[in-house]
Amino acid sequence: MTFIGNFWSLVPAIIAICLALLTKEVYSSLFVGIVIGAVFFACSAPAGFTVSGFTNHIFNDGLLKQLSDSYNAGILVFLVVLGIMVALMNKAGGSAAFGRWAKKHIKTKVGAQVAAICLGVLIFIDDYFNCLTVGSVMKPITEKYKVSREKLAYLIDSTAAPVCIIAPISSWAAAVSGFVTEGENGLALFIKAIPYNFYALFTIVMMFVLVFNKFDYGSMAKFEQLAEKAESTASTEEEVSVKGKGSVLDLVLPVIVLIIFCTIGMIYSGGFFEEGDTQWNFIESFAASDASVGLVIGSFATLIFTLILYVAKRTLSFKDCMECVPDGFKAMVPAILILTLAWTLKGMTDSLEAKDYVASIVSGGAASLKSFLPAIVFVIACFLAFATGTSWGTFGILIPICIAVFPETGDPLRVICISSCMAGAVCGDHCSPISDTTIMASAGAQCNHVNHVSSQLPYAMTVAAVSFVTYLVAGFVKNVFVCWAVGLILLTGVLLMMKKLKKA
Repeated sequence: MTFIGNFWSLVPAIIAICLALLTKEVYSSLFVGIVIGAVFFACSAPAGFTVSGFTNHIFNDGLLKQLSDSYNAGILVFLVVLGIMVALMNKAGGSAAFGRWAKKHIKTKVGAQVAAICLGVLIFIDDYFNCLTVGSVMKPITEKYKVSREKLAYLIDSTAAPVCIIAPISSWAAAVSGFVTEGENGLALFIKAIPYNFYALFTIVMMFVLVFNKFDYGSMAKFEQLAEKAESTASTEEEVSVKGKGSVLDLVLPVIVLIIFCTIGMIYSGGFFEEGDTQWNFIESFAASDASVGLVIGSFATLIFTLILYVAKRTLSFKDCMECVPDGFKAMVPAILILTLAWTLKGMTDSLEAKDYVASIVSGGAASLKSFLPAIVFVIACFLAFATGTSWGTFGILIPICIAVFPETGDPLRVICISSCMAGAVCGDHCSPISDTTIMASAGAQCNHVNHVSSQLPYAMTVAAVSFVTYLVAGFVKNVFVCWAVGLILLTGVLLMMKKLKKA
């Protein structure tokens, strides 16, 4: 019996996700999924199951291969450098100073949450960068106003991938553009699809509605009630770790410099500064960039800048700065471990050809269901991204299929279908406990990962259901204004119903 290229190829990821949600323990759940994937692969070998084939697939083809991948290694280095920077800003007193400034300017719990959303929207370059920066800056403020870590993690996660997928200048736009292999400009197609990216846009709308109405449901309501009753420990923890007399500038300036340097790093990796006829313009360089390389370059440059700034101002001594290096690394160990296991599990599903299996299902019945295809692609993209924990892999599978089904560049269904693919991929990524963005949102808010997933899921599924119906409408009316009207009415109606049910 073969487990490759059929439904069995999805089973390891499904089991890992179910175990994580049931046991609330993510490390062992991911490892169980990896072991099952290795067993399936070894059993499918021509010679049958062997112990050497099983262990080799887990470690050589799985764990070690993922850690030695240059892109993955770059992301891990970026995580560590950001962890060091957060430790530096805390020890220097920049975070404490920002907290004192926030006390004067942010007066309410609603204001703290709106500030977190706005900061997340402004940091649209990359989702990894977004998760960790927003978390480190906003956590002291949200704790002061008794916003739960689960709610902060939701706000971070909902302004990471959903914002990046509607930002023309982002690593996500670059990734999507790269999957458009025909003559049409990939970035231009990405921009055309933005108004139809209902999941991302409705997610942003929903955050503001929930915050301003002071309304939560599902397990999020329970975590918010616990946070209201808990004593705020943010200021105590801050004072213990602070050694310098930092100002707000000691927090804000490194963050601004990080944004600038990461942008420069990304266009550098895309060939912007190359000499001669091969030099590209800004947009083309961003589309061709390697996010991993760009973020490493930008974060290292910012770390050096921050060290020079703090030592020159005598905010911290050089010795104090160096003590932050292991502290920052230790803070990122849980996220690094989960990411490594999640990447290894993804490697297992790839070796079992899970993506090819899903692609064959989609392409098989696509031609006869053209008007329904946007909604169908949305659901399949959701499921694929949820099971594999990757949006970009989902783009790579489904976008070429959508282009093949709708070859005419002037066909509105072409744009709508590609947009539904992007929206579904972000939705699945948003919901999945093995998604790297979800993992880093938990790390940024310093929230229990399973608590973040379980509390966010009802919100994400609400928007997903509304988006599915909106894509059904879009497939027939092909008018963005009608679709938006339908979607907003549905979203408002669902939230009002949830509010009434909670009161009942």
